[in-house]
Amino acid sequence: MTEDIVILHRADARRCAELLDPVAVVESVLRRHADGQVLLPAEGYMAWNNSQGAYSRSIAMLGALTGSDPVYGLKLINAAVSNPAEGMERAGGISVVFDPETARPRFIAEAGYLSGLRTAAYTIASLRTLGPERIDEVALIGCGALARAHLELITRYLPDTTGIHLFDLDAARSAELRSWTLQRWPHLTVSVAPTACACARAAGVVVFLTVSDEPYAGLDWFRPGAFVAHVSLDDLRPDVFAGAEAVFVDDVGLIRDNPRRILGRLIQEGVVLPPDGTAADGGRALNGTLGEVLLGRRAPVRPTGGVVVSNPFGMSVLDVAMVAEVRRVATETGLGQRVDLLGE
Repeated sequence: MTEDIVILHRADARRCAELLDPVAVVESVLRRHADGQVLLPAEGYMAWNNSQGAYSRSIAMLGALTGSDPVYGLKLINAAVSNPAEGMERAGGISVVFDPETARPRFIAEAGYLSGLRTAAYTIASLRTLGPERIDEVALIGCGALARAHLELITRYLPDTTGIHLFDLDAARSAELRSWTLQRWPHLTVSVAPTACACARAAGVVVFLTVSDEPYAGLDWFRPGAFVAHVSLDDLRPDVFAGAEAVFVDDVGLIRDNPRRILGRLIQEGVVLPPDGTAADGGRALNGTLGEVLLGRRAPVRPTGGVVVSNPFGMSVLDVAMVAEVRRVATETGLGQRVDLLGE
């Protein structure tokens, strides 16, 4: 008896992903999510301080696409804030696909790259649906691995973009990302801003990719008509959500139930309400989910004189769907190492 599992390292996962349309994968999952064809169990979360006293955590995210073509799986993504100083990416882990009949794990791929890919693909999907009609400049606040993932998709899906503005608390990281970007896309104009606020004001699209646990960016940071992708945890102050022209999320329940994030806290405090809440209830209401917009159940709102905010939680089903598509390509191309878990 054997129990085979295929293991895919990052380089092969990247090769497979290059044969996919990651934004189409994300948009398909968002539609299925809005149609109730997903399972989203509560994530497992464990935190500790390592020997350097640095915050470290492990997140286990199970998820499934249901319906006629079910997919079941898991992303295990771990991080320590001291990793970059050691020359490592902050976060890394594995993504797993289960056999829907036996429930056995059948495929494992390195998760760091694929996690960044699905995150960036969500940002592009939100921009195509809710962003300005023309996007010629983008500001990235935070210059780590997620910024690189976003740049790869910005250059692929937003061909009108010619200007990139960067900021990171670590000036060396900003300079390194600028050099990396220009080596790959020399047609771009890439500048490093002196402050986060200056970076935000430099473009009509602002993407937050930090690890901040303290809100610092106010509504007055942004141009009228700006689109703000709040991908990270706690960059935006409450006045941004309260005063935004529109606020869209990926899953209302996941955000509401997580007080570790600013929007979750604001919903629990009644400052921000679920969709269809009214001003009489004491706060401003979310406009809905991106999946509902893609299905035509909610009206899209593009920024005009105000600010439109996209605030995804990061749904496990996006990771599960992405690794399942990578598995399909790996099977077709013969990539990956097969291992018998029983060793018999």
